[in-house]
Amino acid sequence: MTSATQPAFEEPPEIAEKAQRNPYIAFALKTGLGVAVVAILLWRNDPRPIFHLLRRERPVFFSAAVVIFLAGQVMSAYRWQLLARLNHIGGPYREYLAYYFIGMFTNLFVPAGLVGGDTARAVYLGRKENRLGESIASVVADRGVGLLALFWLAAVCALFLDSSALPANLVDATLIVGAISFIGWLASPILGRFAASLGERLGAFVAPMVAYLRRPRALLPAIALSLILQTSIVICQYLIALGLGLHIGLATFMLIVPIANVAASLPVTLNGLGVREATYVVLFGMAGVPKTDAIALGLLWFAAMMVCGMTGALAFVTTEVPGPAAVMPASATAAIE
Repeated sequence: MTSATQPAFEEPPEIAEKAQRNPYIAFALKTGLGVAVVAILLWRNDPRPIFHLLRRERPVFFSAAVVIFLAGQVMSAYRWQLLARLNHIGGPYREYLAYYFIGMFTNLFVPAGLVGGDTARAVYLGRKENRLGESIASVVADRGVGLLALFWLAAVCALFLDSSALPANLVDATLIVGAISFIGWLASPILGRFAASLGERLGAFVAPMVAYLRRPRALLPAIALSLILQTSIVICQYLIALGLGLHIGLATFMLIVPIANVAASLPVTLNGLGVREATYVVLFGMAGVPKTDAIALGLLWFAAMMVCGMTGALAFVTTEVPGPAAVMPASATAAIE
């Protein structure tokens, strides 16, 4: 048994040094790629009407979108607490809220892999509760449940809303992904039983995931909260469009935004910058929205998320970093990045 002061994992110095350098390189590449995509979009489309449109955004609508998005993050912290309890992790809600907002801040403004995003909140909670493996599993489950709800919402909207403006193959792909994710959720106990049979060979960071795989119904409250969150994100962007004076129906947003968010969730740029705008140009363009309007909408939504991420700075500077009950190796961060 390791002591409270002795690291549970030790890595060769060259691996540790590489782990310290790579996050800066990855952060710079993701940021640069996102900026480059936006620059290409502006170069291929006259940027003057885009900037003119951005200046038209009414502050009250932008502020309302920020407030609703922040409320969604407060709800997401509670969702994370529900998932952590399934792995018998305690702690008051205020700690989960603080750690979640720290994750928001570091995810946007700190190179991922050092103390970035999900890694930060897993380490904070794991050190506080002395349950690092279970904390990592709770963060992975939190991300997984969010993606599951996103796939389901996109599929439901594609199935029941008028999707004639979108290519049939895109609608079919959305439905297929939604169906596969639903079947996977139903079949997760089978994988959970197989994983449980492996016992300790799974390792400290994988074994706690069995608690989520074997009890898919226990995830339903978290999935329901995720569906509410994803719907609120659609409403946020609808409000921003109203502030711009755009006349786009809410049903169009319900159909397009979940699909676009799936693309933006790919970890190729900083918080989906560039990927989201390019996806909006294509999807909203099919619905008859001018490219300049779609680009402006995407940029304003990115700005709203940046504002929300900055609110986590208060929690970042005022929350005490728990003592190191165990040191997480760089290889383990891959599970939550």
